[in-house]
Formats: sequence, structure tokens, C-alpha cells
Amino acid sequence: MAVGIVAMTVLAGGCKKTMDNPFFAPWGTPYEIPDFAKIKTEHYMPAFQEGMKQQLEEIDAIVNNSEAPTFENTIEAYEYSGELLNKVAGVFFNLSECENSDEMEAIAEEVTPLLSAHGDNIALNAKLFERIKAVYDQKDNLGLNPEQIRLLEETYKGFVRSGANVPAEQQARFRELNEQIASLTLRFAQNVLKATNAYQLVLDEAPAGLTADQIAAAKEAADADEATKGKLVFKLNLPSWEPFMQNCADRNLRKQMWDAYSTRCDGGEYDNTKIIDTLVNLRLERANILGFPTHADYVLDDCLAKTPKAVYDCLMQIWYPALKKAKEECAEYQKMIKADDPTAKLEPWDWRYYSEKLRKEKYDLDDDVVRPYFSLDNVREGAFATAGKLYGITFRENPDLPTYNKEAHVYEVMDGGEVIGILYMDFHPRESKRSGAWMTEFRGQKVNQKGENVIPIIQVVCNFTKPTGDKPSLLNFDESETLFHEFGHALHGLLSKCHYPSLAGTNVPRDFVELPSQIMENWCRNPQVMKTYAKHYQTGEAIPDELIAKIAAAQTYGQGFINTELLAASLLDMDYHSLAVKQSINADEFERMHLNAIGLIPEIISRYKSPYFQHIFTTGYDAGYYSYTWTAILDHDAFAAFVESGDLYNPELAKKFRHILESGNTEDPMQMYINFRGKEPSVTPLLKDRGLI
Repeated sequence: MAVGIVAMTVLAGGCKKTMDNPFFAPWGTPYEIPDFAKIKTEHYMPAFQEGMKQQLEEIDAIVNNSEAPTFENTIEAYEYSGELLNKVAGVFFNLSECENSDEMEAIAEEVTPLLSAHGDNIALNAKLFERIKAVYDQKDNLGLNPEQIRLLEETYKGFVRSGANVPAEQQARFRELNEQIASLTLRFAQNVLKATNAYQLVLDEAPAGLTADQIAAAKEAADADEATKGKLVFKLNLPSWEPFMQNCADRNLRKQMWDAYSTRCDGGEYDNTKIIDTLVNLRLERANILGFPTHADYVLDDCLAKTPKAVYDCLMQIWYPALKKAKEECAEYQKMIKADDPTAKLEPWDWRYYSEKLRKEKYDLDDDVVRPYFSLDNVREGAFATAGKLYGITFRENPDLPTYNKEAHVYEVMDGGEVIGILYMDFHPRESKRSGAWMTEFRGQKVNQKGENVIPIIQVVCNFTKPTGDKPSLLNFDESETLFHEFGHALHGLLSKCHYPSLAGTNVPRDFVELPSQIMENWCRNPQVMKTYAKHYQTGEAIPDELIAKIAAAQTYGQGFINTELLAASLLDMDYHSLAVKQSINADEFERMHLNAIGLIPEIISRYKSPYFQHIFTTGYDAGYYSYTWTAILDHDAFAAFVESGDLYNPELAKKFRHILESGNTEDPMQMYINFRGKEPSVTPLLKDRGLI
């Protein structure tokens, strides 16, 4: 393609429209970062359409090649196809999650079925698969290096899993299923975002128990809207909702906020219950067409766990000790609420309040005392310093690089004086941003067809409390761990040293992808490490040993609740996707029946109730939410190696672990882990660390 802006003519509303589209030329920016300032919403659809057109032309060239299929003319040619499509998708889908708008939603609704059909046009191309299979069948005689063999195996497997072997008479239905599933997952996510933004609790005065910082944040939220100016506004995003639930002494107000949070998308304008019914059954039908008895069997066949039984066995060995501990916690809180009101029974909207109250009493650990030592800037620098000590890399903020929002900071990631990646960090809630925290990429690392290394452009997005007045953003300890967690994912993308893009960075089995993120949490909470980054935002004083000891002692506090709600969600996910027979699903009844069956106590609900469980109905963790627990076994066992060595930054171990981060999916992940650890992982460090044994 010629250098420079390409003029493109498209049909829009029945008229021809010519536009200069920045996607159709090199960005011309440092490191070829997307030129966010030039991208307009009207550029996306033409770029998507042209990207799909170009990729189909590239596929046709592979299929119609008169030469015999080879690794180079078939596997590599397919691997590098779709460059323009990947370019526009990498920008659009990331910005649609943190810079959403009605226009972006309309584009997503239009392009999602088109992309689904486009993927099927490639996956179900019989002649293309014939060439891929021809190369695969002679893989042992081609003299390929290990990464090339891995690419060949993963490409062949990917086509089989995408329907290449689906009989011709079932392909039309298979395509229809993929399109419907893609559209439903998009609608589910849009409903959750809208329902979350639609609710706010408006008060004239602050209820007892709230801290000065929480009140200031609520005033700021209220003043952002002329209709609520001078009042207090509390919302359903976690930085607003969770502190309210922990500290508000007014039980009726807690119930209001709880009901609003826990009933999102369960009926009403943004109802997701019908989507769940349809989606679960469509996934099952698709799995059956692919030859699997359940959707969970289909998903897990490509993961380390392999079978639903292995997942259930893993989860249940932690479920029973966690539930036992949760019941003990419940009994303690029941005594406390009786002291306040002899007629009261502990309810879910009381749990966080009495848990926080007891935590303060038991460990003399007040969030208002902790937060000043965990300013966002200090925690971020602590994460940077930890990576520096382990892997020798540094982070240099460069405000001159393009960015999509003034709140997003951008860093050059340096290794030995060389820039190896770009990191965006976007920390605060906006109505245009979905809730939660995640890592993603505008561009993954690869070696291009010219043999040049292309550095990754990685993004970390969170929803931490904004600075208020003269105070910076102050995190609680859970939020600090979240930052370290997402930063661990970022390191997986930034340190990638792979040749092929589909094998690079975080493109690993789902139940392995959380290892690089979760292991970073261990450094975050380690007293020795904490001393280096937790410093009072006003005085610069390092966190006192006494407070570190309280935080460390409190680490096992509340683990019954934390593990029970997490495991309940994981088991609920498996129950939905282990269904072997199509059936009518009432989400409320299904959830109630299956959680009762495992003995979940009524004072605790699943971490996510079904109608807003985005992990499994939107973001690709269907039959995979267990991976947070599966991988926790790995991360605790892996960190134990550093502890046992007597050096938390042990250079030899850090070098071995960096190999895992660099290698993506170019090697068998479990074998890489065993090579690092020298043995199979043990569940014991996890159970001990969480106080469950």
C-alpha cells in the first residue's frame, strides 16, 4: 500500500462519501502508535470493510497458489493476513470499552455480525483447510524449528475448533450460531454498562459512618451534574459502591444500594436474563456440532485443565475449607448485628459493613489510616520498581506521545536503553468506561514479514477513586493489589519475544494467562516490598512496621467470604456451561438451585450474579472463570520458590520466570512452569496463604 493518506469511497446512507481515513496508511507517529487525534467514528466502518476485503483477497491468494502447500506459502501467509483488520480492531474494541458512546455502540452492533461472518468465511474455507492439513500431515518432515511447529499445530487445531470439519449440511447453522452468539455477548455488555450508569443514590446529607474522603468524592460526583449540584451522589461503580457498603451505618440505605447493585439487568429496560437463556443454549448447540457433549468440554479441551471434572475437582478442594471459614465469619457478624438490633438477621447488605467493623476492631486497621500510604502514584511506582528489580526494565513517561484521553498516561518501557514497548495506564472511572480492571493491547508484539521486531502497545485500564481537592487518588490495599495484578498482565505483553503474533504475549491457554498477573500480587503484599513503595503522600514517611504487620495479619481475614463468593461464581459458570441438554433457563432459579446445591449460605451471593456476570457472558471467560483459582495455585507455588531462595528478586529465578513471560504460547505452558519450578505445582501454599488450613 502506498505511503500517505488514502482516499476511500464508500456507500453511506445511499450516497457516496469520500474521506481521508487514517487507518489506510502508516500512522506516522513515534513507534507507530495509533494517531488517536485523527481517528473519527466515521473512519471505523470503512476501515473494517476494507480490512475484511483485503484479508479475503489474501486468503484467496493462498488458496489459489498453484504451488504445493508449504509452511511459508500457507501457514505463515495465513498468520500474517488481515493486517489492516487487526489494526482497526485493535483500536476500536479497546476504545469502545473505555471511550464508549452511542456512536461507538452503533458501530459495534453493525460490525459484530459482519466480523463473525468474516471469521466463518475463513474458518470454513474447505480449500484453505485442505492446504493447512496438507502441511500439518507432514509436520515431522519439514525441518521446522520449535516455534514454527507450535504455530503449525495451533493453526491446525484452531481451524478444527472453529468448524473446519463441520459437515457441509451443518455449516449454515454453524455460521448462524456464531453470529447470534457474537451479537448477544455485545448486547449483554452494553446492558451492564447502561444499567450501572443509570442508577445513582442522591442524598442531601452524608449518612453516619462515611469517611471525609468518601463524602468529598460523593460531593464531587454530585457537582458534575447541574441537577444534583450541592448534594451527595453514590454510584454503582466499585470505587463508590464498595466503600459505601463498608462504612454506611444506615442499614436501609445499604439495602437500597445493595438491591440496585445486585439486581442490575435482572428484568427491566436492560434485561439480560433472556440473553442468558439464549446464549447458554446456543453455545451448547455449537459445541455439539463440533463434537463435544457440552460447551465446557469444548472450551476446556484447549486449556490446561482439559476436562470439566478436573475443574470441579480443583474448585471443590478449596470450596469446603472456604465455606467452613465463611460460616465462622457469618457467626461473628451475626453476634455483632444482634448487639445493634436484637431482632436483626445478617443479610448480604450487612456483610461488608460488619466485616469492615470487625476488621478495624480485630486488627486496629482503619482504611483511612491505610490509604494515605497507598497513593496511586506510589503504588504504580512500586509496581515499576518491582519489575525493574526482577527484569532490569524501566518506565519513562512521555506526555508527547499520542493518547486517547487526557486521563491516560503513556510510558516508554526500556530495557538496556532500548524501547521494548509502550504502556498506557488509564486509572479512573468515566461513564464511557466499563467497570472493573483489565489489560489489553492496541498492538501485540511480533516479528513482521520483513524480519523486523514490532514492539507491543499495551493498555492497563482500572476504575480507582479520582483525586479530590488537594488529595491524590488514595487506594485501599485491595486496589493496590489490583494495580499490581493488571501490571503483571502488562508485563506478559511487554516482555514478549515471539516471532508470530498469534503465539505472542498473553495468547496462552486461559487457565495459564492469570499466572503472570497473580504472581505480582505476592510482591505487592510482601512486607519487605511494601516498605519500599508505601509512603505517606504528605510526609513521604515509609509505612510503619506496625501498620505493615497489621496488614499482613489481616491478609487471612475475611478469606472465607472472599474465596466463597469467587468459587461460587466459578462453579456457577461451570454449571451453566456443563449442561448437556438444551433447556429453558430462568437465570434466577438456575442460580438459586445450583448455589443451594453446593451449600452457599444466604448471607453471601456469587461474586457476580448471572445478569451482570460479564466475565462469562461477554469477555471470554465462559467455562473459564475457574482459571483465577486454578492459576492461584500456580502463582502461590511459584512465589514460594522466591521465598524459599531467601531472595525475593533472585536473579536466577527471575530469569527463568522472564522466560515464561517472553515465550507466550511458543512452548507447552505447564512444561515451562515445571522447568521454572522444578516440580509440579502444589495447592498447599495457596491454602496456607489464605488461612484455609
